[in-house]
Amino acid sequence: MKFTRIVRTAAAAGLVLGMVGLAAPAASAHSGTGWLRLAHLSPNTPAVDVYLYSFGNSSAMVVLKHVTYGTVSGYEKVASGEYTVAMRGAGAAAGSKPVLSTTIDVATGAAYTVAGMGPASGLRLQVFKDALTTPKGKSLVRVIQASLQQHKVTVTAGGTALASSLPFADVTSYKAVAAGTRKVHASGGTENTTKTVSLAAGSIHTIVILDDPGHLTIDNLTDAVGSATAPAGAPATGLGGTAPRPGASLLPWLAIVCAGLLLTAASAIRRRQSRARTLRAR
Repeated sequence: MKFTRIVRTAAAAGLVLGMVGLAAPAASAHSGTGWLRLAHLSPNTPAVDVYLYSFGNSSAMVVLKHVTYGTVSGYEKVASGEYTVAMRGAGAAAGSKPVLSTTIDVATGAAYTVAGMGPASGLRLQVFKDALTTPKGKSLVRVIQASLQQHKVTVTAGGTALASSLPFADVTSYKAVAAGTRKVHASGGTENTTKTVSLAAGSIHTIVILDDPGHLTIDNLTDAVGSATAPAGAPATGLGGTAPRPGASLLPWLAIVCAGLLLTAASAIRRRQSRARTLRAR
């Protein structure tokens, strides 16, 4: 009877070992990582709550509350794979129907910006793939036109044209620009503005043209700085969302349970052997 319990204990330990062995490849299958950042670039859309989900999982990885126009998060490092980004009106219940949503497949080593774009009546989520490498000694710059007051804008950096009559809710491709400090100038039909921007060699920038009541404004986002592996602005704490992260891996706990079961089995075997020797001595 006692021996049967020992066998069962050892078998249970072996089962846990088997579970650990089966779980390990699944964990390593998502060892690649990429980066995501989220933005609200629709001028006449009220504040929203932005949710990031691992595709097929109803529990949000990250929730950004009350995100207003012109807000762009830092980068979030995520495992490569599919994700869903959803926007709800600020303060709406987490289980309510999103105003809009989109899916994105994050490739290993790639970075993306997911932005709410367009007017409120035609709001859409747009996915931009962000560059991570530059030509030697150069900086890469692109422009996102998020001004509704100025339907088309022309943007220059020093003597380099970055965008010509770029329509609202449109984006240019990246353009290589000589490194250095440049005056970035944006002009629309009735407004214009200038901002001094430092374009270091190896750096990558997104210039966002925004509406500030009564005039244009320029936001300079640094996508990456001299690195092909880690986009700039990726905070250690992620996007600052309020939702808990997915649970930690069960492997360490399984290993601990396994070790405990094995020790229990070994101890029981030693006790049985000791008792057998004592009986034979009698």
